Amino acid sequence: MAINPDYLGREYPAPEAYEVTRGKIREFAEAINDLSPVYLDRESAKAMGYPDVIAPPTFPVILGMAGSALALADPDLGVDFSRVVHGDQSFHYSRPLCAGDVLNSVTRITDIKVLGGNELLTLETVATAADGEHVVTAGMMLVVRGS
Repeated sequence: MAINPDYLGREYPAPEAYEVTRGKIREFAEAINDLSPVYLDRESAKAMGYPDVIAPPTFPVILGMAGSALALADPDLGVDFSRVVHGDQSFHYSRPLCAGDVLNSVTRITDIKVLGGNELLTLETVATAADGEHVVTAGMMLVVRGS
């Protein structure tokens, strides 16, 4: 089943805001084995000019999970998840994510194309603070392997 090109531009808002906490930042930093003090210690982060601990640069992958899951679970999109491999990831920041941030996010399908017998699905998640300030845009490209 081919990916439905009519879904280009479709948006999937996260069902609720995401609160960035010190505990979630610590767990993520430990999971990726990056124990920088700015991720783990509030005083170290403050000494570097941040209001609190900050999240590692790849942390926003978590923000895109809710919207991406909604998109991939949509049977009319036509993605066979058993054939999906991760192709690319990008992050474009306006500022670092800090403990205490409460972020709203919307994931949008930004590209659907066929290349070499595979289908490529590109999703972009835009995360904003409660006041509407852009914080980060996370891009993800998935490859749906051909048969």
